Amino acid sequence: MSVRIGVVVFPGSNRDIDAVNALEVAGAEPVSLWHEDVSLDGVAGILVPGGFAYGDYLRAGVIARFSPIVRAVRAFADEGGPVLGICNGFQVLLEAGLLPGAVRVNRGLRYVCRDIYLKVESAETPFTLLYEPGEILKMPVGHMEGNYTAPPEILAELERERRVVFRYCDAAGRVTDGSNPNGAEHGIAGIRNPEGNVVGLMPHPDRCSEELLGNTAGRKMFESVVSALAIR
Repeated sequence: MSVRIGVVVFPGSNRDIDAVNALEVAGAEPVSLWHEDVSLDGVAGILVPGGFAYGDYLRAGVIARFSPIVRAVRAFADEGGPVLGICNGFQVLLEAGLLPGAVRVNRGLRYVCRDIYLKVESAETPFTLLYEPGEILKMPVGHMEGNYTAPPEILAELERERRVVFRYCDAAGRVTDGSNPNGAEHGIAGIRNPEGNVVGLMPHPDRCSEELLGNTAGRKMFESVVSALAIR
């Protein structure tokens, strides 16, 4: 029996179909969850996809945090359920307080849409267990507000507790200013919560999950959570 994983859909979501496809490729059964739903329909995991939730009015993710489905996702996460936020989904998780910090407009004040490299800093989450620490991945990004920031004490805490999951780097794995596409503090591309069950990242693993797309670097992220849930 396939693992059922919910894909949250807001008005303005545009990567939910990519998320559904990536989950199917990984062997999961995707379940679409509308923003007005108050129930998660018994799913075992949650994916909050990319797009422009509620048009990104005011700022990215800030309106979505008040939706009924996000209240249900918060309760699910509090009980240890695995939750992944991709791009706009990461922004929603930040605004909802499920992850610390915030994202600002990219340095240079331009939308960034291209392939980048990132390093796996932690394989200790349900979404990264099939990766190797230090593994270099090539993934696309597409965002205007991906410049991650947090107060100095939070950044120090993330580093100390090894909660940075992905970091921008070059093809050789060097973390340099030139390899950082948006100006994110410490080159942070993705983080996790203290328990490790909530992960958010700006790059798009859903857009590099099968051979047809010319890149399969993101597939392991979805296969990881399917494997983790199958063990549970």
